[in-house]
Amino acid sequence: MLRNLRELYQYRGLLLSLTQRELKARYRNSVLGFLWTFLNPMLQMGVYSLLFTVYMRQKIEGYTFFVFVGLLPWIWFSTSLGAGASAISDRRDLLTKVRFPAQVLPATVVVTNLCNYVLSLPLMIGLGLLLGYVPTWHVVAFPVVLLTQLSMTVALVYIVSALNVTFRDLQQIIANLLTMWFFVTPVFFRVDTLPDAAQAPLVLLNPMAVMVTSYQAIFYEHRLPNPGPLLMWMGISFGLLWVAAGIFERRREDFAEFI
Repeated sequence: MLRNLRELYQYRGLLLSLTQRELKARYRNSVLGFLWTFLNPMLQMGVYSLLFTVYMRQKIEGYTFFVFVGLLPWIWFSTSLGAGASAISDRRDLLTKVRFPAQVLPATVVVTNLCNYVLSLPLMIGLGLLLGYVPTWHVVAFPVVLLTQLSMTVALVYIVSALNVTFRDLQQIIANLLTMWFFVTPVFFRVDTLPDAAQAPLVLLNPMAVMVTSYQAIFYEHRLPNPGPLLMWMGISFGLLWVAAGIFERRREDFAEFI
């Protein structure tokens, strides 16, 4: 398990190189190119804001900004998990090379989408300033939430990418699971609007609920995130990363055979 994570650090130069290549290739033949990094979340925010402020009215002040704060980390997570499921099974060209570090491929998917998230943050902050939401000192908690989400996402992508090599239906299951997961994550609604009996299970069982509400606490509510759920999922994420590295290491010998 430690070997897997140690090798990932050892090949950090390759990880950076592949991430740069993915970022350049993503919109290579597009007219707007890299602008889609900003346009995609903006267009989604516009659609959902229209839906929930006009057709399904939500009485939340600054609703557009509220949605945007939660939508950006969700896009990072869901895109990473959706694309990460096939990170190993789709890269036979690289895995057939001698001693190619397979663990770099799932990590590249996560880091590439992390870059898109970070690059979208100035847009989010600019929208907040336009609507009167000026960042406060509570942003000091942002790296803690970011690190927790990063650990959790890398762990899940390691697991699903390793399993998908022999169980190809998994990537289709993940795609449908993410759709359901999205609507039980408080991107469009506040947790405190739910019945009291539903609030605790949502926080305990849905790590992205904790991540999203933590970002909303920092940027929208101007307070520190609730420490209990965040620290709980931080511990779970680090533990899950350890387990995921072990699963990935045990299955790595089978990759060449099945792809």
